Amino acid sequence: MRFMVMVKANAATEAGTLPTQEQLAEMGAFNEELVKAGVMLAGEGLQDSSKGARVRFGEGRSTTVVDGPFAEAKELIAGFWLWQVSSREEAIEWVRRAPFLPGDEIEVRQVFEAEDFGDEFTPELREQEERLREQVASQQH
Repeated sequence: MRFMVMVKANAATEAGTLPTQEQLAEMGAFNEELVKAGVMLAGEGLQDSSKGARVRFGEGRSTTVVDGPFAEAKELIAGFWLWQVSSREEAIEWVRRAPFLPGDEIEVRQVFEAEDFGDEFTPELREQEERLREQVASQQH
């Protein structure tokens, strides 16, 4: 099972406050544990929302772009991991070991797998997805 583990933003991350050397070292050590255990597939920190944008879709696929920063830091994401684990409970156990500060909040969400879509995900659509995943993987090497 794959899970996206999202680090919620807060006032400090939205102000662009960078982690200390000690915090970076602790997170690096935690990430090493995840990699050694075969759990971590990806992980990144995100710049504050003042450097971002939101694209809203309207009728006829028209779009409106809204530049950051965005209000309500607690609803924003400051970083994420993509983990491969055996269960939601295992993902939560890993999160509990992460070096976060009091008040920090992490959200754990399961990623859809092909079988979750049932018959709507036809063999042709599955083949297309597999081909795209292979192309992405080959571009990363």
